[in-house]
Amino acid sequence: MFKKILGLFVVLHLCACTLGPNYQRPKVSLPESWHLQEKEARDMVNTDWWEQFADPALSRLIVQALKDNKDLRIAAARIEEFLGRYGSAQAHLYPQTTASAQAQRKRVTEYSSPRFPASAENPYNDYQLYAGASWELDIWGRLRRASEAARAELLGSEEGRRAVTLSVVSAVAIAYTDLRNLDQQLEIAQRTVRSRQDSFRLFGLRFERGLISELELRQIESEVQSALATISLIQKQIIQQENALNVLLGNNPGPIERGKSLDHLNLPLVPAGLPSELLERRPDIRKAEQDLIAANARIGAVKALYFPTISLTGFFGVQSTDLSSLFSESGKIWNFAAPVSLPIFNAGNIAGQVKAAEAIQQQALERYKQVIQTAFREVEDALIDQSKTREQMAAQKRQLEALRKTFDLARLRYENGYTSYLEVLDAERGLFNVELAHTQTKGVLFRALINLYKSMGGGWVWGAEKTTGG
Repeated sequence: MFKKILGLFVVLHLCACTLGPNYQRPKVSLPESWHLQEKEARDMVNTDWWEQFADPALSRLIVQALKDNKDLRIAAARIEEFLGRYGSAQAHLYPQTTASAQAQRKRVTEYSSPRFPASAENPYNDYQLYAGASWELDIWGRLRRASEAARAELLGSEEGRRAVTLSVVSAVAIAYTDLRNLDQQLEIAQRTVRSRQDSFRLFGLRFERGLISELELRQIESEVQSALATISLIQKQIIQQENALNVLLGNNPGPIERGKSLDHLNLPLVPAGLPSELLERRPDIRKAEQDLIAANARIGAVKALYFPTISLTGFFGVQSTDLSSLFSESGKIWNFAAPVSLPIFNAGNIAGQVKAAEAIQQQALERYKQVIQTAFREVEDALIDQSKTREQMAAQKRQLEALRKTFDLARLRYENGYTSYLEVLDAERGLFNVELAHTQTKGVLFRALINLYKSMGGGWVWGAEKTTGG
């Protein structure tokens, strides 16, 4: 009889269904192409794009960040967490077995004890050895849906680490180019200070001889102090930038290795790619989809609570007061059962859980669509940023050439007695400001190109996992 019942339950398990909706990727509206098309775009998005800078120092910093960045280590530990959760969810699909053994000596009361006759030895020994097993039959797919959700969460955590990898590499590249940008601004400021100090010393001698007024001398001194103040500001920014970069590298504050100057760094090429390729390349989109898959599976796991829970349990063991007779026929004990539990009235508890699971799935769906839209916007912003920044740089370069000529002409007019030195100071001040602005704009262009590679994702992220130990 028992064998027939067991056979019936096994058949039920094999014929089990899975409640809840099966996942299908939602349809999203994709633009056919980017708003701004670059003629010089190349298919570089899947390569180690930072190598295009041709700066070994930057490449070494990125490798160090991939090894030691704390956010990446946290992300890696998070994968281990979800790997453990997935293993736990998978384990519930299989029978669970336990074993126990016990040896004790005890005494019971001899007054009115029907289970202990007066002729028996008291106190007495008690030896027990048990093996038990239980198996919940996943007829409605509750455990399978839970396992499906756990697997999606595991895959989502892996995509989360890839998203962190993408952000860390981009952040290091931006921080480094910003640092070299500040270094170049400092060189411009120091060069300007030296020039103004030379003029101040020269005009100090002329003032002592009564050839110029004190007004002119003090105006030149003011320009010297203005440039010195700019140097102090840039030096402060350099130290702060080094500290920020050290955090990305997993280091304490300290100096940062430099390589090529800003003018000698190669500008990365504009990467090519279609909008639809972002769905497969960007880790944040892939993670959002795994979150949606997990939320979708949770609906089926909760809906299964409406149906009976059927388990197979049993144990077999031996028990005896005499160790020598522990394994005798008379010492055997066993029990097999098939408990069934069915919710009858729970005051809407399960209905509330189902409603909550469906709402979470809807949130995950909208979040998935939102992440895709954000990705499209980031690519479009980076494309227009680099394009218009190039135009800005070209205009600033022409402005620099004009200001250098203006400065030379103003100095020539002053030396020939046609104007005061104020005209020279104004020309020099304008030239200094535009030199700094042009350098800053070049840094903006580097940022725009780095952000473009970041926004497009890329297959290089999977290769970078070898460096991070993933």
